[in-house]
Amino acid sequence: MQNMSNGAVGTAVVRCCRLLLCALVLLSGFGFDGAVGLDGMLFPRESESRQIQELDGFWHFRADDSTDRRAGLDQQWFLKRLAATGPVIPMPISSSFNDITTDRKLQNFVGWVWYDRGFFVSKDWSNRRVVLRVESAHYNAIVWVNGKEVMRHSGGHLPFEAQINNFIKFSDENFVTIAVNNTLTPHTLPPGTVTLHKNSSDYPPNFYIQNVQFDFFNYAGLHRKVRLYTTPIAYIDDITVVTQFHETTGTVNYVIKTKGQIGDSAKSDALHFHGRNDYNSDSSADVSVEILDRNGSSVAKGSGNMGQLMIKNVIPWWPYTMNRTHYGYQYTLKVKFGSDVYRQKFGVRTVSKTQTGLFINNKAFYCHGVAKHEDSDIRGKGLDFPLIARDFNMLKWLGANCFRTSHYPYAEEIMDEADQQGIVVIDECPGVGIDFDINFSNESLAHHLEVMREMVRRDKNRPAVIMWSVANEPRTQNPLSVPYFKAIIDLTRSLDPTRLVTYVIGTDQKGELVAQLTDILCINRYFAWYDDSGYLETIYYKMGNDLQSWYNEYKKPIIITEYGADTVAGLHTIPSSMFTEDYQADFLREYHHVFDIYRKKFLVGEMVWNYADFMTAPSVSRVVGNRKGVLTRQRQPKAAGHILRLRYWSIINETLPFSAMP
Repeated sequence: MQNMSNGAVGTAVVRCCRLLLCALVLLSGFGFDGAVGLDGMLFPRESESRQIQELDGFWHFRADDSTDRRAGLDQQWFLKRLAATGPVIPMPISSSFNDITTDRKLQNFVGWVWYDRGFFVSKDWSNRRVVLRVESAHYNAIVWVNGKEVMRHSGGHLPFEAQINNFIKFSDENFVTIAVNNTLTPHTLPPGTVTLHKNSSDYPPNFYIQNVQFDFFNYAGLHRKVRLYTTPIAYIDDITVVTQFHETTGTVNYVIKTKGQIGDSAKSDALHFHGRNDYNSDSSADVSVEILDRNGSSVAKGSGNMGQLMIKNVIPWWPYTMNRTHYGYQYTLKVKFGSDVYRQKFGVRTVSKTQTGLFINNKAFYCHGVAKHEDSDIRGKGLDFPLIARDFNMLKWLGANCFRTSHYPYAEEIMDEADQQGIVVIDECPGVGIDFDINFSNESLAHHLEVMREMVRRDKNRPAVIMWSVANEPRTQNPLSVPYFKAIIDLTRSLDPTRLVTYVIGTDQKGELVAQLTDILCINRYFAWYDDSGYLETIYYKMGNDLQSWYNEYKKPIIITEYGADTVAGLHTIPSSMFTEDYQADFLREYHHVFDIYRKKFLVGEMVWNYADFMTAPSVSRVVGNRKGVLTRQRQPKAAGHILRLRYWSIINETLPFSAMP
């Protein structure tokens, strides 16, 4: 395993120390809370002081198929149970609504859809904060409780929540109504446009078509959990952890944000306060912290809402391909504020880079992984625990040590598994399809910045996340892209100075305007597929020349974040031809020959497109979706899956000899 030189280590340590100092300055000013001006968004976890009530299962559902899709809003369907407004069907949560029924119109529906269900709240919760949380609603959402609006949110894939004490009844049944609109506009993320054929003899009356600027299906609905949870009146709102280590000692810098005053009674105004950023700046004496190791033993204690703790004989967080015994090692920061208790997991690890290398804990890391999608039969992008378990088993089977959350933030349950299993993540926002001038407007920029604030806020404490990706394949040859992405990259670095920042390049080098702003060059390439289709012999020349040209220009490490070929499972020809398993296998081998040359120089990663087949919008170039997966949509390997498995495990054995393939 390549290690950083003493000089490089020294430089990196100084840089990391500066980053930590910078981080602490930001922390002290609440700059590194994932989103300046936003409340905390801690993942709901049960504790001695917190309870959770899941609102999973079947909800009532109906689509608003009125001409302007506004009948539900205009007629105020939220004032009564949805079944009283017209016909409803059962819809499972969590799932996309598109593939649940046999109705083609619903599969391709554009506009507002409505969900509702009843629920009871225990009287035991009457003296506690009760919070309603939606983990993901794609794309715009409005939430009512008992007919009263409690919150709105724009953007899928990220959570939003509100305290609902003022809106619920503890002595009777309540109902929650959620309206979700999947319409993509030039200013959403991802962007799109809608065509309405209103008075055309060539189309049915009022025929909507959602035009997307990306190559995956625009699944919609309540994709993840909806739940209630409680906290005491005085509670822990946010936790930030920044780590470093030197030799055998780990350093843990933390900031705790609290709200409410200890001693407030259930009748106090605090229970019903809905203002934002009402942080308790005088809570330091009431906050205690303790670090627990994996076995639950205490290794450090402290007090105050901001401080530094030291861990002796620290066990760093490692990818599973870099440490056989302690990969994915996490500590727990146990925080107490009054009666509230929250446990935040974290790993002690560092990330750095040189002109030619990517380093985790000052040791060279080579990313051999996959790009993925949250996608599967029937449930679309819906959260599915058996599927998550299968995916992580197959990632280990392949020998993949990293993945990119292409092209949006994945469920927190997926991110939890990456942390625990030692799989590195490039965390990508939904900035895909930023193609036209209007997509670089101030309105688009404001929303993109808000999404980055929310994403960093959510994932800032995750050891698996080493890099933020602010976009996939934007048109960065457009002069408008320079101020746009400078603002986004600058904000992301200010929110989290401890991780690398990138975006994924899909354009040619000629005319590229933004790459100089990134820490790592992430590049997608499809030689012998979209370019010189079918000519595998061009890969060696074109891929090699392309890599060398990018490095010569920017002197930065490079990860190939996509390369792949569509393949229909079971289709074979000799000689190999496009769309066969044989061509996909030959295609991968040709790329791997080139990668082996350059990974000894400045190539620090290779990520196949894609982990598994996935659904797309209908197209003459897509046969029931994108078939570039090395696995089928049902997570069974094609021939290329076996090729990739042998390659990745041979790379693992270069650094961890005698590692056994699962």
